[in-house]
Amino acid sequence: MIRTLLTGISGTGKSTVIRELAARGHKAVDLDSDEWSKWVPFVPFPGVKEVPGDPEQEWVWREDRIQALLSTEDAEMLFVSGCASNMRQFLDQFDHIILLSAPADLIVERLITRTNNPYGKDPEERARVLGHLESVEPLLRRRAGHEINTQLPLGQVVEEVLRIARSRPREARSCAHRAAG
Repeated sequence: MIRTLLTGISGTGKSTVIRELAARGHKAVDLDSDEWSKWVPFVPFPGVKEVPGDPEQEWVWREDRIQALLSTEDAEMLFVSGCASNMRQFLDQFDHIILLSAPADLIVERLITRTNNPYGKDPEERARVLGHLESVEPLLRRRAGHEINTQLPLGQVVEEVLRIARSRPREARSCAHRAAG
């Protein structure tokens, strides 16, 4: 099974893209739900500048459930979307990591007008997201093999995600599979 992670900061379109992939019949999981993630006490991430108003809690992946999902072989391709401070331990299990990005003004507009998730409506949350644009997004970019600017129409973004998913997997993943198999 080809495993593809769609990551990026809040407001870049991860949930929208994953819903469209699911609507097209692909196994697509948005990790931004109580089923896959949970609140834990906030711990600043090393190397990421603290933002005024950092919360007391942060939303992290439920590690046991994520591992079970990634270990399942029940589809040709698996797409997951999410971004969490504890995702690093899972990155080597993905064949493709795609960073979804967008300009700050578009991210703010999306956060203010989104209807599927209340996060970002509060000015302090938006300030935190903009801080992540400067501090977290560069870290994500270093790990991603691909980047898609989600200013493009949704159909184009999804087609590019599918093109990448169907392409040759990351070399590190391929080597790990050969060594294990």
